[in-house]
Amino acid sequence: MKRTLFIVLSVVVVFLLIGITFVRLTTPRVGQTFSTISNALPGAEPSFGMGGGAAPALEAPAPASDAARNAVDAYSTTGQVAQERLVIENADLSIVVKDPKTRMKEISDLAKQMGGFVVSSNMYQNTSSTGKQVPQGSIVIRVPSEKLDEALSKIKEGAIDVPTENRSGQDVTSQYVDLQAQLTAKQAAEKKLLEIMDKATRAEDVLAIYLQVQTVQTEIEQLKGQIKYLEESAALSAISVQLIAEESTQPIVVGPWKPEGAAKQAIQDLIFFFQNFVDLLIRFVLLTLPALILIAIPLFLVYLVGRAVYRRIRRSRVSVDEVKSEAVKK
Repeated sequence: MKRTLFIVLSVVVVFLLIGITFVRLTTPRVGQTFSTISNALPGAEPSFGMGGGAAPALEAPAPASDAARNAVDAYSTTGQVAQERLVIENADLSIVVKDPKTRMKEISDLAKQMGGFVVSSNMYQNTSSTGKQVPQGSIVIRVPSEKLDEALSKIKEGAIDVPTENRSGQDVTSQYVDLQAQLTAKQAAEKKLLEIMDKATRAEDVLAIYLQVQTVQTEIEQLKGQIKYLEESAALSAISVQLIAEESTQPIVVGPWKPEGAAKQAIQDLIFFFQNFVDLLIRFVLLTLPALILIAIPLFLVYLVGRAVYRRIRRSRVSVDEVKSEAVKK
């Protein structure tokens, strides 16, 4: 029994020694591996291994090769793409012109020439400081954002004055990037749901997945609409122009005081009053008074007849009362 156990242990030890020897022969030493890697690097000094002589002093690393720099540039270009800024630019101004209607037509033609369009236009009448009705208008156009400065310069050309001019910009880059990310996620979810629906076998499963696909597709269309709106708003700048007629900006002119003119006007007004008063008296005597008399005569006759009838009726009543009273006394 002891002899058998000894033979088994001897065989196990032999196999362990053979395995350790094989591993040492097939695995390079750490120093040799470090030396091989160091020698393979461009511009690196050879290493002396773990057990070799003393290591040399460290030197400054050699400059990177052109291949390494090109690799870094390629990664920066493909892996880290910078998002272009998305800015919505608009402008609002008012100009004083001689003919607002003609200038509105010119601005409308300018928008079309620049590849834009007219959003709205309005022409109306306004009362000037002198009390005169003068035309005024307003127009809103959209032009490519890269032509905004050129459009503003041409709109202000020939204007008598530019009372107000405002320009605004809104950076929507973060909102745009967020919408793009949401769209990508929704499209991936849609694709996955369609794959699951193709593999579904039960009718209730297909119906449930179909409803989810419809919801995701609706959200995708909404995201596309928002993205399109931001892109169009950034691509086309809005310009709102208020057209003011030159006549409405003219100052009120106060003439010199002339007392003799006021006295002359007062005397003339007094003469007109006297003439009108005399004319009124003449019309009253010759027209109004005779007309009143003609109307009063029939009314007076009716009054007399009515009074006579009333007195007769009253007398008859009095006589009847007297007869009754005498009859009672007897």
